[in-house]
Amino acid sequence: MILFLHNRYRVPGGEERAVEDLVWLVREHLGEDAAVLERDSSALGRARAAAGMLAGGLDPAEVGAAVRRTGARVVHAHNVQPSFGWRALAAAREAGARVVLHVHNYRLVCAVGTCFNSRGEDCTRCQGRDTRPGVRLNCRGTGPEAVVYAAGLSLWQRRIVEHVDAIAVPSRFAVERLHALSAPIGDVPVHVVGQVQRAFADRSAAAGGEHALVASRIAVEKGVAVAVEACERAGLPLVVAGDGPLAAEVRARAGDGVRFVGQVSPAEVDELRARAALQIVPSRSAEVMPLAAVEAMAAGVPVVASAVGGIPELVGDPAALVAPGDVDALAAAARARFGDARAGEAGLRRVRELSAPEAVAARLAAVYG
Repeated sequence: MILFLHNRYRVPGGEERAVEDLVWLVREHLGEDAAVLERDSSALGRARAAAGMLAGGLDPAEVGAAVRRTGARVVHAHNVQPSFGWRALAAAREAGARVVLHVHNYRLVCAVGTCFNSRGEDCTRCQGRDTRPGVRLNCRGTGPEAVVYAAGLSLWQRRIVEHVDAIAVPSRFAVERLHALSAPIGDVPVHVVGQVQRAFADRSAAAGGEHALVASRIAVEKGVAVAVEACERAGLPLVVAGDGPLAAEVRARAGDGVRFVGQVSPAEVDELRARAALQIVPSRSAEVMPLAAVEAMAAGVPVVASAVGGIPELVGDPAALVAPGDVDALAAAARARFGDARAGEAGLRRVRELSAPEAVAARLAAVYG
């Protein structure tokens, strides 16, 4: 039995999908049962969230009881902030489970988890327990919340790591960035476990594609405005799936060749991707491993992306990578790869090696021990 812990985000995203996929992988490819203990930040409320951050977690006895009730041999923890904290990990260990912490972002040190600050910069100013830069830059968007997160991370980041037996990350870049942040990972074994993909296309259908696709939250760190401008310069039709704080501004500046479909279901994104000649991942922040790129490659859709974070080790082809924010370079790369089935086939082969269930299951089994 593997017990998954996850504190769902106020706005659900890729990490929720990653947890669901790993639960499926454990059941279908490792032959073990799996259970999930979740808490939800949207239901927690800001006062309780602050209390959890400052206390190092809330109600750890619930976790210990879940381990004993299920007989879990491993607790696979994902986002532990703000309600689980180190106390949940300690309770799991005390109940007899091996503890694995899956770090999908940089929140051991960075209050927003993205290393992208309020000035629109890739940022590693916070270092280990010194999280004061996040307060000065007000990275959480409200002064009190910035203070609470900075204090909670500074107080408890070492305790979190002390109570885990192994750390899993989605990319080699994630390990490099954690070291750059002086994250206290110490001597804990760190394993690269890529994003599992359940299904793969038989071949690329990009040659018959109708549009370029961006599937993303519309926020400054995602670079959606750059993709819009690049497609307009390249004369390519673009569909944008997603919503976010910059949605109205980006829509107002877009021309007739861009269609915004808003926040849609995963199935609707799959339908849009099936008709895509290209997927653009224009991130401006150092993403650990963007799910949008993994899913596009698995569908045989050629990808053009920013050369930041874990994206280069996923995409591989230098011709598909451009400097973040470079509209001209993105326009040229998008024009060159639009409808390029050979590029789609190459991406399909590459992502099979990295994200096929059999490959990820073998890596995960090594982490579980």
